Amino acid sequence: MYQALYRKYRPRTFEDVVGQEHITGTLRRQVETGRTSHAYLFVGTRGTGKTTCAKILSRALNCEHPVNGDPCNQCDSCRGIESGTILDVAEIDAASNNGVDNIRAIRDEAIYSPAQVRRRVYIIDEVHMLSTSAFNALLKILEEPPEHLVFILATTELSKVPATILSRCQHFSFHRIPPEIIAGRLRYVAEQERFTLTDGAAALLSRLADGSMRDALSLLDQCVSSDTVDEKAVLNAVGLMGAENTARLWQMVKGGDAAGTLELFESLYFGGAEPISVINDLLGLARDMLMVRVAPKGSGALLTGAFDAGRLTGLADGTDTQALLDAAGILQEAADTMRDTRDKRTKAELALMKLRNRLAGETEETAAPAPRPAARPAPAQKTRQPVQEAESAPPQKTRQAEAEIAPAQKTRQAEEETESAPPPWEDADLPPAEKAAPEAAQGGPVKAEREPVRGARGPGAGGLPDWWGQVLAECAGELGPAGTFLSNRDNTAPELEGGTLILHTRNGFVKMMLDTAAVKTAVSRSASAKLGRSVTCTVVEGIPETAAAPGEPGPDKLDDLAKFGGIVKFK
Repeated sequence: MYQALYRKYRPRTFEDVVGQEHITGTLRRQVETGRTSHAYLFVGTRGTGKTTCAKILSRALNCEHPVNGDPCNQCDSCRGIESGTILDVAEIDAASNNGVDNIRAIRDEAIYSPAQVRRRVYIIDEVHMLSTSAFNALLKILEEPPEHLVFILATTELSKVPATILSRCQHFSFHRIPPEIIAGRLRYVAEQERFTLTDGAAALLSRLADGSMRDALSLLDQCVSSDTVDEKAVLNAVGLMGAENTARLWQMVKGGDAAGTLELFESLYFGGAEPISVINDLLGLARDMLMVRVAPKGSGALLTGAFDAGRLTGLADGTDTQALLDAAGILQEAADTMRDTRDKRTKAELALMKLRNRLAGETEETAAPAPRPAARPAPAQKTRQPVQEAESAPPQKTRQAEAEIAPAQKTRQAEEETESAPPPWEDADLPPAEKAAPEAAQGGPVKAEREPVRGARGPGAGGLPDWWGQVLAECAGELGPAGTFLSNRDNTAPELEGGTLILHTRNGFVKMMLDTAAVKTAVSRSASAKLGRSVTCTVVEGIPETAAAPGEPGPDKLDDLAKFGGIVKFK
């Protein structure tokens, strides 16, 4: 019957354990000198050798002919413990035997001397799963154990083990095994199994194992489908996209190529790559680029090994450190949420587009900064001043400030002064359409007013300026989903102040959708071409309360309700 590689090549002596020399050396000396403890606590991540060392130690303590602290694995005791026929050495899974009754049964039988070997040994795996009452039952026998009794506790979560247990055990921390040691062990196993494992495949498997020898051997077992195991075989078997595809995808995202990014992701997806693996590979790349950027001197030891420092520097060229941090945050958030979502493909595509907007938006703003408006007092700032300031303003201030004065305080003379007062902005700032506007039917000149905000009774359907719809039509292909918010008068209100086009938004969500470099650049370019002068676009949250023309009451929504009948409006 076939036996999995991680079981077949499990170390049988301390000398065979790789990557944990700081522990195996100490245990061998204790066994050799006879200065062993009554309780051990092995702590470390999965696949680092905790249970393996516990089994080796249980045989070494009872071996009839130990060799330099190692079990001989030839005597009756070693063979009986290894086969499980000697009941004095027991391995217990605390995840399924975590009750107080289970520990009481151990405590009741532990007082008896062993029948077949010198020491009675209990290996309790995942000891952190024991209940509080079970820990209390274990505490007394750990404090005053018989001379023949040894406990070996193993756990992956040290924080869940009570301090009273920790203080009664010798504590050994198992480290993650370095990738180069794992790769060497994989090549040894491949040689013993008589198949070829390339250096690139061994390095890739060692990185995927994340310090776990058991995971590395399991992955190798999964990839052996022919006499030669190379990187391509590993990628196909595990469902990864590879370093070169990761670099290509990053460059497309960084360059703003949305179509190319989605096409490459689709080809990888149908080629067998898991969406979460794609996101994790990009996250690893972003992490390595950050290491090269923030710690260039020590980055060699900090890198995962998928790329060298020179290649990472080239991939990160043109992207600042904050952008890399934001990219890593976007990818980490996507990886965390993808584990709980059913449509992982869509989640990955949305994360790629969000990443593309972050990186490409930064490039556009850096390469082509939008022109800044001329320094002069903006009328919108005046209208947003506190009420007391508006009340003290002279009659030459904006008509909105005048409208805030109580009707009883307004005189005919003030109204005439307001009618004859010049507008607060230069005629050059007005659109050409308003400059050439014909005179009114009364024979007087048409007064130049500020471009209407949302709901103002100005030119154009819906109370918006005529040129706004034409501006949106010109740049509709570049706006994407943002075009829906721009064309909806309930969500967005345009306002032209000199050379600045202010987009007032109803709430923070609409502002987030519109306040991107791509949207602002497209709207500014289209507005500049339509109005014949340089226009800068900015987005602010909140729509000013100018839904009606100055001096005229706004529409009463209660009138609309009254049309349905049966509703009486009280005044």
